[in-house]
Amino acid sequence: MKKWFARYFHDITIAMESILGNKLRSMLTALGIIFGVAAVISMLAIGRGAQQEILEQIKMVGVNNIMITPIVRDESSSDEEEGEGSKNKFSPGLNLLDAEAIREVIPSVNRISPEITLNSYAVMGGKREKAKIVGVSNDYFELYNLPLQYGSFFNEYHEEHGIPVCVIGANIQSKFFPHENPVDKYLKFGHVWLKVIGVLQRATVNVEVSGFTNTGVNVMNDNIYVPVKTMLLRYENRALVNSKFAQTASTEIRMGGGRGRAMIRVVSSTPSTNTQANYHQLDRLVVQVHETNQLNPTTEVLGRMITRRHNQVNDFEITVPELLLKQQQRTNDIFNIVLGAIASISLVVGGIGIMNIMFATVMERIKEIGTRMAIGANRTDIVVQFLSEAILISVAGGFIGVILGIALTEIIERVADIQTIITPFSVIIAFGVSAGVGVIFGYSPAKRASEKDPIESLRHE
Repeated sequence: MKKWFARYFHDITIAMESILGNKLRSMLTALGIIFGVAAVISMLAIGRGAQQEILEQIKMVGVNNIMITPIVRDESSSDEEEGEGSKNKFSPGLNLLDAEAIREVIPSVNRISPEITLNSYAVMGGKREKAKIVGVSNDYFELYNLPLQYGSFFNEYHEEHGIPVCVIGANIQSKFFPHENPVDKYLKFGHVWLKVIGVLQRATVNVEVSGFTNTGVNVMNDNIYVPVKTMLLRYENRALVNSKFAQTASTEIRMGGGRGRAMIRVVSSTPSTNTQANYHQLDRLVVQVHETNQLNPTTEVLGRMITRRHNQVNDFEITVPELLLKQQQRTNDIFNIVLGAIASISLVVGGIGIMNIMFATVMERIKEIGTRMAIGANRTDIVVQFLSEAILISVAGGFIGVILGIALTEIIERVADIQTIITPFSVIIAFGVSAGVGVIFGYSPAKRASEKDPIESLRHE
């Protein structure tokens, strides 16, 4: 056993001496493997980062959520856009009564939260910063999986009576209460002083950078949350404006002849000076169903129900963000497969390069092969020598490629501002493939070298 080990260790030593004696050629041979391994690691890191970000987004939009958003119609919209005969019909818009009706009528609904947003300035201790206030119900925090860092959520009394209390995001705390617990302190938004009762944990996903703002996810860290009735009572209630427009409709009754014939004319309630006034009380309505398989039938029922409540005016849109995100995830998975395949081609090309160089090396070293075989080396020794050269070049290239891949991934994350995640699995796979390439593409040249006739090899010029 010791003799066998010493014999083949000697073959490997000769291979290492050959590599060190031709450093430039060895480095050029390893370039394909180096860039192939680096490409595989960086591409897998990008794919893993994108997958993780999408999973975080799915968590943030909530499981089994349905988004109902209003559409503000222009007076000039055609009947085809709004539905036949709906152009001059009055719609109350998306409102709290819709939310209550949905909760009472549709049994598949688990939670529901209206949402009203307003942009203005928050003021505290001489600081004045732009911020967004969002009127929601307590269900909102469950819908979007938003845990508290400090304090508590709204209670039933807060929600029922429109009490001026708020739950703030992590960035709001950093701006106005950087060195203290803000619970039970006051923050002014617009013209109203709000009592802070809770602070949300910091959200780690940058929604705007990742391109998911169209799914209904807000930038949680920068928001101030108040009960929806607080929003309607103390800030704005567009439904009141809409109802005033409705009350301006006049009815003209003209009596003619002696037969009591009457003609009724209704004057349109929509003001002519503002063709795109937002008459919707709510900016969004989030509905969560109990089970995923209830998403599509519930969406269909919601569409019919709200259309009927809005007098057949199609002034709303229903989307299922989880399905959109899953479709996005599928697209990313396909994209990652393509990127991985392209990166893997680099490894194959590097392997072919090793094979070609090794074939050329065999032709250059025919006399060396003949001399070794003449002094007692057998075919296995020759195979081990040349196969060791190929494997050592591949392993060295793989090691350098791993370092380059990690550095490249870090550069991509900083320059492109995208999330990347390097896993031990991706490093092991890339390094293992590089060693496998050395074995696969190095065996054929090594076998050919061992098949050389010693006498013919010694006569070779």
